[in-house]
Order: sequence, then structure tokens, then C-alpha cells
Amino acid sequence: MTHAPDATRDGLELPELRLKPREDRRLAAGHLWIFSNEVDTARTPLTGFASGAVARVVGDRDRFLGYAYVNPHALICARILSRDGRYLPGKSLVVHRLQVALALRERLYAAPYYRLVYGESDGLPGLVLDRFGDVIVAQAGTAGMEAMKEDVVEAVRKVIDPRAFIWKNDSGARELEGLPSYVETAFGDPGTHAWVEENGVRFKVSLVAGQKTGWFYDQSANRHAFLRYVAGRRVLDVFSYLGAWGLAAARAGASEVVCVDSSAPALALLEESAAENRLTVRTVRDDAFDALAALHAAGEKFDVVVVDPPAFIKRRRDFPKGQAAYRKLNQLAMQVMSSDAILVSCSCSHHLATEDLFGAIQQASRHLDRFTQIIEVGGQAPDHPIHGAIPETRYLKSIVSRVVHD
Repeated sequence: MTHAPDATRDGLELPELRLKPREDRRLAAGHLWIFSNEVDTARTPLTGFASGAVARVVGDRDRFLGYAYVNPHALICARILSRDGRYLPGKSLVVHRLQVALALRERLYAAPYYRLVYGESDGLPGLVLDRFGDVIVAQAGTAGMEAMKEDVVEAVRKVIDPRAFIWKNDSGARELEGLPSYVETAFGDPGTHAWVEENGVRFKVSLVAGQKTGWFYDQSANRHAFLRYVAGRRVLDVFSYLGAWGLAAARAGASEVVCVDSSAPALALLEESAAENRLTVRTVRDDAFDALAALHAAGEKFDVVVVDPPAFIKRRRDFPKGQAAYRKLNQLAMQVMSSDAILVSCSCSHHLATEDLFGAIQQASRHLDRFTQIIEVGGQAPDHPIHGAIPETRYLKSIVSRVVHD
């Protein structure tokens, strides 16, 4: 039996968070989350914890399970930061986690454009750090990580020493933690935009007004793999955002590229990036579903179509409606495809399994009397590693299919 160590932080003894009997099994298997219904609130009431406070997590038999930060107002009321009783959460722990995370990214990437920290998978639950050369864009998605902001900034200075660091804390997930939405610069002058280099193309990214951290590094491996299909082909990039698929296709020799997105600012940046790289693409500002219907009505045909939408299923109860949206989107995409074409269909909805996306593609195919061959299945890039005990860290699906007339 491992008893809970005596531990103090800033001269104060850390409080205990005790679990009910047999509620430590998931943590013992490696998971980092503690749900409010797993806590022995008779012995350690959640109301006694300040939001973001660090506590010692203890099993019902006094077994020390780790140090965690606590949010008494959230369903996931605590997240483990460390299982070693000798090392309290703080700057030193964050430095160590960053060094381990950086070692992986430097092994994988020749240039400093990647997700440096992917939350739980890098031992820093609730934290995202994206690297844009010498600028770091961070997101704290939990109250505990919000409370550790200064430790994170100091650790990043020590390990990376970037020119600038910006907190882009405006994600909807913060509402679940009772946190405000804001964007602020921790140090340096990041400016309003940064540049990302991928697949031989330089992309201009908004650091303030862009989606999430400004760029979707999670698709980088899938975007690289898809380039084998585009030379000499007519390519349609739907939900294009900043043109990561479309501009890369143009660089790789596509005969024509059309990019569709509903955001005028995103398309403006896409066009700036195209000019910067001396690439030619056509942009269409419209709702993706409406644009596909209009292209079909106009008799347009493409050899390669990419549909990379936002999550249609954000909560489990949204599954039926979301799955129908994926089926409809893929059906519309197939209607603008040539007789022997490639479809790249993506989903970032955790609640949609790979097999469910297969099903949406197959249903769309049969509705149109098409024959579909799945030829590649991709997931998130390696700078978004999957935590073996936390299935929620695996979310991205990218399916490459060959679609031919039956």
C-alpha cells in the first residue's frame, strides 16, 4: 500500500481529494480524469476546494494516486498532473514535461512548426501549445491550467525561449470550466499574424482572429499523404479555411484548384498566401453545402475532392443529426466528382468512430449508384499523440476513397 505523502505548496499543506471505494481502477490503468461522482464527498467535499487548486488524490485505502488540480464546478472535477509523490506540480514539472514533448517533436519535424504540447497526451492536461517558428500560441482549457499560467510561461521561456508568447483563451471549452474568454500576450510582440511552412508552401495565419490557435497541425500528415493524388488533376477543397489542402495541391502540380469557405477573412489570408507562393487558386465564399449544390447544378466535375469540416458531433446526443450531416456532405461531394475520382473525407468528431464515417461514405455512394474503394485511412499527426488510456485523445479521421461509377 502506498500512503499519501505529506506535501506542502507555498508553505501550505495540500488538501486531500479522496475517492470512493473501487473508483481508483481507471486511474490505476493510466487515465488522468476524475469525475465528480467518483469523489468521496462525505470525507472531502468538493465545495471545500477552490477552482484550480492542487490536491493530493487518495484512494479509499489511503493509497496515494497522484497530484491533481481540481475544479469543483466541472463534471471532470480533477485531472492528474503527477503520480510521483516527490514532485509537486509547478514550474519544474512543466519544464520536465516540455523537455520530453520537445524531444519528440524535434525527432519528427525538421522545422519548428508543430503542436508542442497536446494536453493529457503530454502530461499537461488542459494545455495546448502550438509553435509557429519563434512564436508560441497557447490555450488553457481548464481552471487548473489557468491557475498554472505563470508556471507555463516561465517553463516555455526556459525550454524554448521564443520571441513571443500569446494566450488565445477563447475556445468554447472554457465555458464548461467557468472560465472567461480572452486573448492576451504573455511576453514579446507576436504581431497579428505568423507564417507556417508546410508541404513547400508558406501560409499566413492570424494569431488573434483565427480558428483555435490559428492553424490545424493535426491534419499535416494527411495533407502530405494526399499530394500523391493531385498532379495534373482538378482539385476541390471544401471547408478550406486557409487553404492548407488546396495550396499544397497547387504546389504539387494540380491543374486547377478551387477553395470553398464561408469565412471572408480566411479566404483573404488564403489569397495572400497564394500570392506569396506564386500559386493560382480560385476561391468561393459560401456555405459548404450550398456551394457543393451550386457546383453540381453548374455541371462542375473534379478529380479530387477534400471535405474537412468542423465537428458535426460535439456531444454524444448530437450523433444522429451529425451522422446524417456527414452522409449528406459526402453525397454532395460525390455529385461533383468525375467518373473515377478521389474523395478525402475527414471528421474531427470524437463521437464519430472511423466505422461510422465509413458508413456515411458508403451510404452516400450507394445512394448515387457509385462504387467506393477505401484506399487509405489516416488519423491525427504524430505531434498529437494518443494517450493509451484516454480514448478521448483520439479524434481525427481522414479517409481516402476512390469513387467510380458502378
